[in-house]
Amino acid sequence: MNSGAGSGTGAGSGPGRRRFVGGLLGAAAAGALSSVSACGSPAPPEQLRPDRTLRTAASSTGRSPHQPRSKGQLFLGTYTSQEGGGRGIGLATYDDATGRVTATGTLTGVPDPSYLAVHPSGRTLYAVDEREKGGVTAVALPSTGEPEVLGTRDTGGAGPCHLSVHPGGRWLLSANYGSGSVAVHPVAESGALGERTDLVTHSAPPPGPGQDGPHAHQISTSPDGRHVLAVDLGNDTVYTYRLDEKAGTLRQVSYASLRPGAGPRHLTFHPSGQFAYLANELDDTVVVCAYDPASGRLTPGEPQSTGTGEGTNYPAQIVVTREGRFAFLANRGHNSITRYAIEGDGARLRLLDTVSVSGDFPRQLAFSPSQQLLFTANQKSSSVSVFHVDATSGELRLAGKPFAAPIAVCALPL
Repeated sequence: MNSGAGSGTGAGSGPGRRRFVGGLLGAAAAGALSSVSACGSPAPPEQLRPDRTLRTAASSTGRSPHQPRSKGQLFLGTYTSQEGGGRGIGLATYDDATGRVTATGTLTGVPDPSYLAVHPSGRTLYAVDEREKGGVTAVALPSTGEPEVLGTRDTGGAGPCHLSVHPGGRWLLSANYGSGSVAVHPVAESGALGERTDLVTHSAPPPGPGQDGPHAHQISTSPDGRHVLAVDLGNDTVYTYRLDEKAGTLRQVSYASLRPGAGPRHLTFHPSGQFAYLANELDDTVVVCAYDPASGRLTPGEPQSTGTGEGTNYPAQIVVTREGRFAFLANRGHNSITRYAIEGDGARLRLLDTVSVSGDFPRQLAFSPSQQLLFTANQKSSSVSVFHVDATSGELRLAGKPFAAPIAVCALPL
C-alpha cells in the first residue's frame, strides 16, 4: 500500500452501479414511484403508512443530542424505482429506551433516496437521488407542520450514493458512484441548495482489477474540518482534498492506495482524529489507517479480518462510538455486525465477535444521538433492525423484531 499526490478534475460519466450494492439506474428513472404494501400481520412490525406526519428533527428544548430522550425521529432511505421499493423517504419515530419504531408516514417526491444526511442545524435533510442523471434534494424540517421539499440540484454524474454536509454548514458534498466523481453544492440560509460549484472525476490512479472505471462511494470531512476525503471503490483509492470554503472548490492534496482489488467503500475516523477505519467491500477486510491532520495524508495499515469466515461477504459501513472504545461493521452476505475493541488510542482494532442482524444484506449502520441504540438498514429483507448498545462492553442486544420498511438502505435517527 502506498500514498502519493495527484489530481483529477472534470465531468465524467460511467457505468451503472453493480446490482448487489445498489438500485437500478437509468431505465426506471422516469417510472412511477412504487406503492408501499400494507402489513396485515402483527408478526413483523407495521409498514410505513402514506400519511406525512412529522415532528421537527431539531430540538428546541436546549437538550444535548447526547442525552437520552424518550422519542426520536427516524428517516428511512429506499429505492423507489425497484419492485417492492418505497414511495419516497420513510418517516418514523423511535423510543430511545425500548428501541421500538413506529411509522408516521412517507415523504413522496424524492426519487431513489438511497442515502440521507442532516444539516448541522437539524433544520434540513438532504437525500441523494440515485439515478443515471444523479441529483441531491433538500428537505426542510420545520418545527411544526410537514416537511417540505426545497428542490433538487444535478450532481453532474451518475448514481450518487453518498452525501455529507461540511461542518460549517455552507457546503454539501456528494459522491457519484457510476461516474466516479465528487460534487460540491452551496447551502443557502434556508437550507436550499445552489448550483454546483465543483465536480472532480477520479481519473488516476487507474481502476483496480475487474473494475471498469472509478466508483466514488463516500465523501466526508476530517474531524478537524481541514480536509475532505473521498473513498473510491473502483480505483482502490482514498483521495484527500482541501475545500475552498469561499469558492466551493476542491483541490487534491494527497491520495492513499489500497491493495489491488480491495474495493474500499466506507471510512470512519476515531475521535482523536489520528486514525481512521476503512471497510473494504471486495476483499472482505478492514484496515486501520494513520492520519496526519496537518497534511491530510492517510497511511493504510495491513488488512484485518471481518470475522465472517469463508463465505461470501461484502462489508458495508463501519461506525465508531463517541468515546472511541468500540467499532461496528455491517456485513452483507454474512448478515451480521462485527464488534471490535479499539486499542492503542485508536491505532488497533481487536475483533471481539459477530452478531446476526436478523435480516438480509445490512447496507448501513447508524447510532441514535445518545448511542444507546444502533440501527441497521437491511436491504434485501426490507427491514430495519434496532440494537441496544452496552456502553461498557459494546455488546449488542436486539430490541425486538426488525421494523418492516420497503428496501431499506439507509436509516437516519435524529
